[in-house]
Amino acid sequence: GECKALAHLDLSENEIGARGACRLARVLGDCKALTHLSLNWNKIGAEGACRLAEALVECKALAHLDCNWNSIGAVGACRMVGALGECKALAYLNLRGNVTRAGGAGRLAEVLGGCKALARLDLASNQISDAGAESLAGVLGECEALAYLNL
Repeated sequence: GECKALAHLDLSENEIGARGACRLARVLGDCKALTHLSLNWNKIGAEGACRLAEALVECKALAHLDCNWNSIGAVGACRMVGALGECKALAYLNLRGNVTRAGGAGRLAEVLGGCKALARLDLASNQISDAGAESLAGVLGECEALAYLNL
């Protein structure tokens, strides 16, 4: 079904897993008014993150995404971050504790410059590595709105 008016969705700490994330992704793209999505501590993994990424491309109004401690790994992080490049209103992104490593950080660096509204970014507890941190540092000058960065 369509959820045209849904602006805020918080499914944190519900252990929806990859299967639940895939099901959520089927309808998420229809939620055009969605500005706030919280999926913390749900064990969505890389598969769930990849499916969500496909839907997030359609969520143009998304300004706040909380997706911490979901074990999405580098593959899931790369796919999510790629989709978030389409979310021009994104001001808050929390991917803490997803073990994105250098690959996820590198992909984030590629799209970070296009996220002009991003003011808060949390990537703590991700084993980013020196190479990942260097990639991110290289684009910070393009992030004019960024006021908070946690690595």
